[in-house]
Formats: sequence, C-alpha cells, structure tokens
Amino acid sequence: MDRRDFLIGAAAAPVALALGPPSFAARLGGSGVAFVTADLESHVVLVELASGEILDRIRTAPGPRSIEAVHGRTAVVAHTERGLVTLIDAVPRRIRAELDGFESPRYTAVNPSADLVYITDSAAEEVVTVDAVRGRILARTSVPGPARHIGVSIDGRALWTSLGTAASRIAVLDNGNPRRPRFERAIVPPFPAHDVVFAPDGRTVWVTSGSERRVALYRSEGRPSRVLVSGTAPQHVTFARQKVFVACGDDGVVHRHRLDGARVREVRVSVGSYNVTFGWGRVVTPSLGDGTVSLLDRNGHVRAVRKVARAAHDACILVT
Repeated sequence: MDRRDFLIGAAAAPVALALGPPSFAARLGGSGVAFVTADLESHVVLVELASGEILDRIRTAPGPRSIEAVHGRTAVVAHTERGLVTLIDAVPRRIRAELDGFESPRYTAVNPSADLVYITDSAAEEVVTVDAVRGRILARTSVPGPARHIGVSIDGRALWTSLGTAASRIAVLDNGNPRRPRFERAIVPPFPAHDVVFAPDGRTVWVTSGSERRVALYRSEGRPSRVLVSGTAPQHVTFARQKVFVACGDDGVVHRHRLDGARVREVRVSVGSYNVTFGWGRVVTPSLGDGTVSLLDRNGHVRAVRKVARAAHDACILVT
C-alpha cells in the first residue's frame, strides 16, 4: 500500500461527496476515467475520457459484467455467473475486496448521500445492501421476482427494480432506513420493463422496455404520465443534467431527449452498445458486439471510438 494514497483517500472521502468528482479530482490532480468490463477476458479496462486512450487493465475474477461507480472512488463489479461482487478502488487502481454471498448479482444502485450500494440478486430474488467502504453485506430484502435493473431516487428514499429482463412487474422499495430497504408493493408497467432510472429532477422515473419500442415516464407509482416511441428494445438510460440519453444497442443508436421526453437527436454508435453512463462531460456506451467504447460529448456528438476488448459489457466513471 502507498501510504500517501491511503491518507489522501481517507481524508478526502467526505470532500468528494461535497464537491463532486470534477472538483475533487482537481484537488488531487486526477481526471475522469471510464472503467469498462471486458466480460470475456476477465478484466476491467481503464479509458481516459479526455483522450480516449487506454490507461490500464485490472485483472478480475471471470465474467465481470455490470459495473457501477460509488461517488467517483470505488467501482462495484457484478460477476453474475460466478455469484461474486468485486470492489475496485480508483486510487490506487486495485481490487480491495471480493464478496461471494450472492447467487447471481446483476446491477447496482448507489445511495446518493452514503457509501451504501444496493445490488440485485436475480436467482435469490433479493436486493442486497452492501457497505462499499467496509465491503460487508448489511441486509437482504426479498422481492417477488428475479430483480435485475435497479434505480434509486435523488433523495435516496425509494428504490425501484424491474423483476426480470422483460418484467411484468416492478418492485417498489421504501428506503427510509437506507441500511435496510423494505419491500412495499409491485406495480404493473404498460409493457415488459427493463431499465429503471430516476431523473435528476427528483420527480420522474424512466422505465424502458425489454421487448417493445417504448419508454414510459412515471411521475408517481400509478400510471405513466407519458409513453415515448423509442428504438429497438432493450433500452438503457443515463442523464446529463437536463439531457437524457437512451441507448438502443440492437439499432446501434443513442437518442438524446429533453427531460419532458421530447427527442432532440439520434446518433450512430457501434451495434451492441446497450449500457450507457455519463460523467465528466462524456456519455460512455460500450459495445458487446465489437468491444469498442464510444465517447460522446454532453450534446450527443461522437468524439472518439476505441477498441478495448473482444466484448465490452458495461462502464462507469471514476476519478483517478
């Protein structure tokens, strides 16, 4: 362990939450880096957002699939077929912990004001709460189906998870106690649901489809306030402040929307670019089809495309 890195990381953790990743990185001389899962090659690829250059590769257990950033400092990697979750620290660039208390971990949502993450375990039909600093499982919440994509509200008090890849129901969890979520009810979407993402306005939830060319916008847990025509399912969503990006991997396109759902433009990316994330002024979408990563600016224009692996499943953005 590099003692200087350890002391800086420990002292700066609260500051990171207050300042946000760009300001935090400026204090430490860091920069935004996409961590991309190479699921066929058992490693995570680090791609610098500013240049598009490959900086490093971190070896992992087999089958790294989904990946999520915890406040710009830690990556949570789910190895679905191995029943394993890996925690990777951005500084230094190394694995800190491996948690094996899962059957088939899928996706992760991050508490907006604490170092807590909520990981869906499909085979166990659970949402698992993990302390991302200590690397400990804190609680398991049963849900009525194979939980998959999961989203957390801006205030951290609600969790929604789709119960399958083309789900007939979405589970709604009360997260008033952030260490121990409680299942409340299931709602029925207007189509088989896939991704579930809370908008930064704190009022809207975007629900995509696992089988249809539609996306629903919810303002409450009842009926959606609007249903949009989209690209081929499944679709995935990320937000860049007032801008919304919807990736349609089978079409090889990313749609940019306004928060009210109006579409602004469509941009071509690699076919198989299903997952999508935003940070540091870049929209990042990796491709399962050809192992490239497309980097778009905040207006939805492609700035770089880099080949990083045989297949690239997911990406998140950290500060290194």
